[in-house]
Amino acid sequence: MLGSLGAFVVVSAVVICTPGPDTALTIRNTLAGGRRAGVGTAAGVALGQVTWTVAASAGVVAILRASEPVFHAVKLAGAGYLVYLGLRSIGTALRRGSHTDSSRTAPSLLPGRAARQGLWSNLGNPKMAVFFASLLPQFAPAGNATFAVLLGLGLVFCSLTFAWLTLYACAVSRARRLLGGRIGRTLDAVAGAILVALGLRLAAEPG
Repeated sequence: MLGSLGAFVVVSAVVICTPGPDTALTIRNTLAGGRRAGVGTAAGVALGQVTWTVAASAGVVAILRASEPVFHAVKLAGAGYLVYLGLRSIGTALRRGSHTDSSRTAPSLLPGRAARQGLWSNLGNPKMAVFFASLLPQFAPAGNATFAVLLGLGLVFCSLTFAWLTLYACAVSRARRLLGGRIGRTLDAVAGAILVALGLRLAAEPG
């Protein structure tokens, strides 16, 4: 059991540390609202993963995978949301760049709103559901892939995600303060462009 758990933690760490939409959104929201907004985003992402974990552990994901129109609708909605957030980030960076008053670059994204964005972004990626449904049973003890065991593994993954994204938020917040407003605006625009690209890629992915 401990060996399986250790292997699961290692695999989870590799997956979590690989940059993706959740990482890009955490960076974007930290730049927009500071460390608290970044941590809020991390909490929202983790909550979305908890939702997918429960769905995968209870077998609900099989229903989603069987209904191709629903799967695609959720995927397109999630992709559209990422593109929307990315375009907003680019627009905000351009508007801030037109002002010389540094007070206008103060953080404006509240933690609660950032958390909701993290939640909806994660829930808008149904491939997360498929991922959990495929990953969790592989590390359950033989013949013991019960709801409780799968849920426990999933919660470990969610906790690691929250910890990693929180570290990202702290690092990005500190870097933004050190680099100054102009560099921060550039990073805002870059993060927005990455979100748009990830959204378009999600929409174009088959399956």
